[in-house]
Amino acid sequence: MVPIHDDFKMTMSRNLRLYRYFQFARSLLFWQAIWFLYFQGVLSAQEAIVLAALYDVGVVALEVPSGYLSDAVGRKPTLALASLATAAACFLIYASTEFAMLALAQLLLGAGTAFASGSDNALLYDTLAAEGREDEVAEQELIAWRYQYWGLAASAITGGVIGYYSMPFAFLLSAVASGAAFAIMLMCTEPPISGKARVEPPLSQLATIITKTKDRTLLWLFVFVVAGYSLSHVPFVFAQPYLRESLAGGAWAAQTPIIAGLIVSAMMVMSVIAGHLAPRLNASLGNAGSFLVASGMQIGLITVMALVLHPGVIPLLLLRMVPDALSKPYMLAMVQPRLESAYRASYLSVQSLIARIFFSAALFAAAAGASASGELSSKDLATILPYFAAVGLVVWLTLAVTRSVLRSK
Repeated sequence: MVPIHDDFKMTMSRNLRLYRYFQFARSLLFWQAIWFLYFQGVLSAQEAIVLAALYDVGVVALEVPSGYLSDAVGRKPTLALASLATAAACFLIYASTEFAMLALAQLLLGAGTAFASGSDNALLYDTLAAEGREDEVAEQELIAWRYQYWGLAASAITGGVIGYYSMPFAFLLSAVASGAAFAIMLMCTEPPISGKARVEPPLSQLATIITKTKDRTLLWLFVFVVAGYSLSHVPFVFAQPYLRESLAGGAWAAQTPIIAGLIVSAMMVMSVIAGHLAPRLNASLGNAGSFLVASGMQIGLITVMALVLHPGVIPLLLLRMVPDALSKPYMLAMVQPRLESAYRASYLSVQSLIARIFFSAALFAAAAGASASGELSSKDLATILPYFAAVGLVVWLTLAVTRSVLRSK
């Protein structure tokens, strides 16, 4: 007869394997290389930017409630809901071209992201904590990162080719992949709660989370994550119109969806490679150095996009996800040990909430300066992008000056 303890360890080890497959399945976003091209093709550039902002509105509305749900009810049901919401959103986009339906779909897509935000990292950490393996969190996050970005790479290139023939079909395939992620999550086991803290009523929970920022390391990382989210997503939103404008009039203009898919796929492969190099860089520069290098790369990419519209800049877009690979696993490894399990997902959700509020507000401001009809022009890009670069530089200098507050735990 196998001891119960051994059964439990086997269950938690199975969780680790399933978690990687879950991250792979939910990363099969076949629409990622063509979504902006599709939206501004059936609507307008202004409406496409608004739809991008509505995605963040959907996340903002449910970010904190979903984190609380994860801490109070469990990681598994919250992540299952995330997959269902994402599947429904992708199917709606496939089925309709009406702005109202696309707006609803973007809100649902945001809800799916909100339910997954923090809960996935908390599931991994609690699974490791159940076996006394908390020290492996950065290593296991890097492994999951590779699965996630291989999924993004595979779906980007496939989705770009599919989008050349039928952009809506790319969204349908994404809905099927999210259904697969739902099935994988159902096979997972809810890990036990680590730590002695119990989940408090929502407002008390939020108040406790706010007090956590008295820890100067957590506060520094909070600012770093909020700024990093916007800096990372500026190229995500504007890379497709940048690519279309830089290729306009050339021999490859008609193949923009396929080229976008190739670029996004290569972007994810670059992130996987960076994930393999991250431990060596972190050992050399330390956490603060790695974080500042990551932010500097993001600001540099936005600055080049703002100043130069040329096909020669396109290869630089491959660096978009490299900063996340260099910083996110180590950020989580510093944050999670400072939080009890009953607050973990909620804290990460609040952190993500603030980041998305800032970015969605910036997108609404950008939409006001964009063309109300037609596609986003090179003039629009030259007007919008410098503001993001300037704000990013100010935040980077602030983080650089205060980096001495970072302390490992």
